[in-house]
Amino acid sequence: MKYLITGATGHLGRYVTKELSKLTLTHNIRLGVHTPAKAIDLKVAGYEIASINYANITMMTQAFKGVDALIYIPSLTYKVQERINEFENTLTAVKKAGVSTIIDVSFIADQANNPFQMASYYAYLPARLASSGLQYAVIKNALYADPLVPYLPELIKRQNIIYPVGDQAMSFISRKDSAEAIANVAVRPYFHDHGQNYLLTMKQNYNMVELSRIMSAITGNHIGYSPVTLKEFADIYRTEGDGDELASMYHAAAMGLMDEVTNDFQHLTGHEPQNMKDFLIANYQC
Repeated sequence: MKYLITGATGHLGRYVTKELSKLTLTHNIRLGVHTPAKAIDLKVAGYEIASINYANITMMTQAFKGVDALIYIPSLTYKVQERINEFENTLTAVKKAGVSTIIDVSFIADQANNPFQMASYYAYLPARLASSGLQYAVIKNALYADPLVPYLPELIKRQNIIYPVGDQAMSFISRKDSAEAIANVAVRPYFHDHGQNYLLTMKQNYNMVELSRIMSAITGNHIGYSPVTLKEFADIYRTEGDGDELASMYHAAAMGLMDEVTNDFQHLTGHEPQNMKDFLIANYQC
């Protein structure tokens, strides 16, 4: 089996590459990258590198030739139509190249009433794949726990988590755990032979009081919970380029749409996911 991972130089892509390498030989893995210069270390490590551009079907078709299973990690754009166009171009290239299987990386926010700005894209994915004629699995991630680590210094300074989610809980998963599950789905046909949908989460969700207490214990600093309004949150982070998008996601969380917990990770890997306390202990440095 030949596998191609898109977005291979990104945070999740590198984890998927590492986890897939535990389950198959390096020469069975091709890495699709937008900027080959960022993949020099991966090329030195023996991975086959292919240039891809989601807007260029011809380039992708060439990159996908000889591939059996595509692990599709989408771009980071918050523009729904652009993300859909990229996926449609990918499907066209997949069919032209003769790829039989797609392992699609998605997100928990896919409900019809979800106000997150990208929810309509995530809702579109499973229905689109169902009509594609391909073997596939959709793997939805809960919120990544990883960004909480670099965010901790700001929370310590604020002395509070400010997420505008009220008393609602949110589900999390680490990128490393997500990657392990994705790799297992890719190499085991019975995990993707009839359009399965999975949701990767820790064994429990966390409301913000629970999360703040874990953070306080690990950092040795008092971190409470004092939510701002959705507008205030958007205003605070708008200068970073994603304030409105993040605010729409936390709006969904405040509606109770981001708290689902499943056993899918354990079903796919045979062991429990890392919990929040252990994850932060392993990754936080004073």
